[in-house]
Amino acid sequence: MSKQILRDSLAVRRLLEVNLSELKDDVIAINRVTKVVKGGKNLSFSALVVVGDSRGHAGFGMGKAREVPMAIKKGIEQAKKNLIKLNMKGTTIPHQVLGRYGSAQVLLKPASEGTGVIAGGPVRKVMQVAGITNVLTKSLGTSNPHNVVKATFAALLSLKDVAHVAEMRSKTVDEISGRPPKEKAVASESN
Repeated sequence: MSKQILRDSLAVRRLLEVNLSELKDDVIAINRVTKVVKGGKNLSFSALVVVGDSRGHAGFGMGKAREVPMAIKKGIEQAKKNLIKLNMKGTTIPHQVLGRYGSAQVLLKPASEGTGVIAGGPVRKVMQVAGITNVLTKSLGTSNPHNVVKATFAALLSLKDVAHVAEMRSKTVDEISGRPPKEKAVASESN
């Protein structure tokens, strides 16, 4: 997924029915930023934050301010504006997907019940706030937390559910999932 497509998909403000009191936030990275000006150096802080309701909604945001708490607060406000609905299959994802952003790549694989979140750093925090409890991940390329989070969201945005794929292919859900049609299954059971 290109940078422009990711920006466009996150720029569309979708009003989601999410209870704001249920949202959990998690700080991924805090950077100290120094700007050199005529009178000396201006010190500020940049915070990368993810929020989610553990039910398939997640978002990320960045905030910058003179103090760390204000930067985190600004990041949380931006993340709430960028909430997206994820296609989940129970407590995992429906299929394997690779998300790209810049030189960061994140591979997400569905896992069976009881596996847990096999992920490190920024990807783990995104999965925890989104409510995905069984997933295998691998972060490839750069370890820059900003790009890793954006690659993770690119992967999560490209997840498709079975009904959507069946509609695109003009087939039924049973044909897509490989289950025999109902009338044939009933006939084979009666024999």
